[in-house]
Amino acid sequence: MAYIEFIDQVHRSTKRDYLARVLAGDKAEFSRIARKFDFDYWDGSRNTGYGGYHYDGRWLPVARKMAGHYGLKAGDRILDVGCGKGFLLHEFTQAVPGVTVAGLDVSRYALDHAKEEVKPFLVEGSAVKLPYPDKSFDLVVSINTLHNLQLPDLERSLGEIERVAKAGKYILMDGYRTEQEKVNLLYWQLTCECFFTPKEWEWVFGKAGYSGDYGCIYFE
Repeated sequence: MAYIEFIDQVHRSTKRDYLARVLAGDKAEFSRIARKFDFDYWDGSRNTGYGGYHYDGRWLPVARKMAGHYGLKAGDRILDVGCGKGFLLHEFTQAVPGVTVAGLDVSRYALDHAKEEVKPFLVEGSAVKLPYPDKSFDLVVSINTLHNLQLPDLERSLGEIERVAKAGKYILMDGYRTEQEKVNLLYWQLTCECFFTPKEWEWVFGKAGYSGDYGCIYFE
């Protein structure tokens, strides 16, 4: 298991006003709406989610970094658990022509509004039971998804990723290193159930038998 940073540039490209987020209104209600992972989460108000999640090419450098690190080549199979609208999967096909991609997400809305080029390869489903055979993917990624699960389901999902991956595995979680980052995370988040320090995350992964790599999003 290794801590690897692939997403930092994308994360830092978004400016966040933490106080404005928590003072904008009924944050508990915003969170309840966001957890439906429907229009309001993806393309509605910024108070309930992304405020409009559209393809803009920002994931291509991430796909290139991952492809280089894990030595991806034509013919390899990639799974994105929590693929959303499939933007990262599309970028994998651009970074490594000839790869086969698959994606799974709980959001019917996201899948219906996914990038057309990869839409045929996306399915609706839960990370706790992946509909794929053992060791069927050369790389399994899950970006900003598993922290939305409570611990029992998180453990099952980590086991499922371990099961279907025959090689590389990478997950990105919410984390914090300081009390300020912890407060900022609480102010900003809408859907996450689990957020820990890196050392705590490694303990969770060990208990679940997850042997892949990981990274954390920090709200500085």
